[in-house]
Amino acid sequence: MQFTFTAAAVVESDALVVGATEGPELLPAAVKADRASRGAVGRALVASRFTGKPGQCVEILAPAGLKVSRLIVVGLGKAGDFDAAAAEGLAAGALGRIKGGAETEVVIDLIGLKGAKVEGVELAAHLALGAKLKSYTFDRYRTKDLEDRAQTVKKITIATGEAAAARRAFARLEAVADGVFLARDLVNEPPNVLSPVEFARRAKGLAKLGLKVSVLGEAQMKRLGMGALLGVGQGSERESQLLVLQWNGSRKKTAAPIAFVGKGLCFDSGGLSLKPGNSMMGMKGDMGGAAAVIGTLRALAVRKAKVNAVGVIALAENMPDGGAQRPDDVVISMSGQTIEVLNTDAEGRLVLADALWYAQTKFKPRAVIDLATLTGAIMVALGSEHAGLFSNNDTLAANLTAAGKAAGEPVWRMPLGKGYDKLIKSKIADMKNIGGAHAGSITAAQFLQRFVQDKTAWAHLDIAGVAWQDGEQKPLIPSWSTGWGVRILDRLVADNYED
Repeated sequence: MQFTFTAAAVVESDALVVGATEGPELLPAAVKADRASRGAVGRALVASRFTGKPGQCVEILAPAGLKVSRLIVVGLGKAGDFDAAAAEGLAAGALGRIKGGAETEVVIDLIGLKGAKVEGVELAAHLALGAKLKSYTFDRYRTKDLEDRAQTVKKITIATGEAAAARRAFARLEAVADGVFLARDLVNEPPNVLSPVEFARRAKGLAKLGLKVSVLGEAQMKRLGMGALLGVGQGSERESQLLVLQWNGSRKKTAAPIAFVGKGLCFDSGGLSLKPGNSMMGMKGDMGGAAAVIGTLRALAVRKAKVNAVGVIALAENMPDGGAQRPDDVVISMSGQTIEVLNTDAEGRLVLADALWYAQTKFKPRAVIDLATLTGAIMVALGSEHAGLFSNNDTLAANLTAAGKAAGEPVWRMPLGKGYDKLIKSKIADMKNIGGAHAGSITAAQFLQRFVQDKTAWAHLDIAGVAWQDGEQKPLIPSWSTGWGVRILDRLVADNYED
């Protein structure tokens, strides 16, 4: 899909989207359309009881007096409440209405909006971003009905008084959107295609963007003592991998990086603690954290972020063959700490334990953030609206919370405390990999914290409730996979870590 910006208000296109604030108070393009139609637009709004409230929309097909096949008037609500998220949602909603129609070009004209939280250049850029995110499709395995599912709109034009500046602003946002698309693609891939080795192979293609990509195989991980990660993958015929991506964009070349660590279970059967059949469906997406990390590093590279960043991704399959890890096994992690494995389906924390330790000892990061579809318990607490945030550092937690709010990927901070540590106390090892029936997401985070070195600022994002969705529930996400994590991490870097 092509995105363009024009300095002139446009009323000639296949489809035209105009707006009105609450009242309704028509924006200039809507006023012009009403005049051209000799009041037909205004009469349609009255007949539809349109008042300009958020979410209201009136479509007029082949409006008389206008050289457009479709006019869409959208409600913006009160101008003072209209922000970047509202702009993105508006554009996504409009594109959703047009998709499948005869129109191939769409113009969105909100010139003249005043008093909003986002105006001018930023408004134009976020309108384009909303349409971009909505345009995502994953049809590579379909052989039928492709025409019915095809995105018919090929060009989106945003009217703005500052076209050149809007193009520059959107270029940065488009880099992030493409990172989100990469993450969605990876999570949507079937597990017979996307093995740990294939995931790593695809990552190597990002070297052309300036990323340094390296991969550790099982032999190398064994020499490093990564018994926790290797134990998870030992039941699979497919080799586990540790993928490392580096972006060195800081003006201070020796500056310590920010590290992102991702859980990459390309399929999770539960191992010998086998999941029920219904719970196993969708476990191709148990690498949502890994997908977010690679998508973020891609975005940072494309927009030439002034930061040093590293992504460490633990890739494995959790399968139940004769060589699989058993309940009651004890493994030795890279840190030297021992873990009693009482449930092989609590495997994400095991692969993260070694990946976290590697990231810290290898790169000495200024902060480390891990992302994982880790626990069903976080969904009980937060549903699918917020990711769970756990952190040992109040500043990092506050920055992530602010970044999530700004980027449309909200998080909610959950507690950590010594009182929870007793729940993962083992009788024969340094710890066990599960707690009791309660506080499951907290005990998982407590487990991970044991692999965070002293004075390292660390945050854990449990994204089990937000990494995928059943059906199209949110306007910006026309897909099972959401690509959650790329936008919040990019915003965190942009606001707090770039030179």
